[in-house]
Amino acid sequence: MSCDFWVSLMRRVCFLGGVAVLAVGAASAQLALSPAESGSSAVSATESSSSTLPLVTDSTFGGKEILPAAPSAQGMGGGEAAGTRGRGLASHLAFEAGGGANGPTSNSSSYVTWGGNFTVGAGYRLSHHLSLLAEYQFIDDKLPGKLIAETGANGGHAHIWSFTMEPVIDLAPKRTNDFYVTGGGGFYRKVTSFTDPEPAEYCSYYYCGIVYESTVVGHFSSNQGGWNVGGGFTHRMGGTYNDSRMKLFAEVRYLDVNTPAVSSSPNGLGTTTVAAGTKLIPVTLGVRW
Repeated sequence: MSCDFWVSLMRRVCFLGGVAVLAVGAASAQLALSPAESGSSAVSATESSSSTLPLVTDSTFGGKEILPAAPSAQGMGGGEAAGTRGRGLASHLAFEAGGGANGPTSNSSSYVTWGGNFTVGAGYRLSHHLSLLAEYQFIDDKLPGKLIAETGANGGHAHIWSFTMEPVIDLAPKRTNDFYVTGGGGFYRKVTSFTDPEPAEYCSYYYCGIVYESTVVGHFSSNQGGWNVGGGFTHRMGGTYNDSRMKLFAEVRYLDVNTPAVSSSPNGLGTTTVAAGTKLIPVTLGVRW
């Protein structure tokens, strides 16, 4: 064979060998890159899962970006949440205090007359419009002269204590001036007492002497249920954005205490008769918050 044939054959073998070397090199590079790509995928997954955490650049790490430490459960506001809950509960508490006067309806005017009252209450504000209060009320009323004369005493009074539950419905709770309706019922105790002046010793810094004090000489009492209904007006006090919780109030109610009929000679006094039921109209001024 001629030399040209062998030269041509050698050129083809070198060409095919070069192609084979390039193919093997490409395959090796692909295999070498696969782990890095897998690691990049893992990093990408980590970055996507922590996408809400901002990257921080620190010069101590050569200016590389690092992930900040995840906040602890305490740092995420365990105590703060508890404080928020506490403030939320306190914002629902409601209080009231007031006093005023009361008089009887025509049905009870023969057995009790006018007097004063004192009321305190506390409860929970269920919404802007509705609150539920537990109330204590004390009423001190006079007795008619005719009723006192029947016993032969010189004076007398009727005291009524009560513990009741009272829902309060505010009609315009976010306004400076508001109207509300209320009513409820519960336990009432009434004590009717008759008094006479009795001598008592009185001493001051300079002398001692005898004075006369009104002393209870006879009484009768009863425990029963009762109810009331009424309404009132409130005026909000202060607040930069009209958001103060303190309000002045004025209200009037109708009170019906289910007292039994009584025919008694209290502690040996003359016999007196009182019809069943005690009906009053209390008028109260006070503050709520």
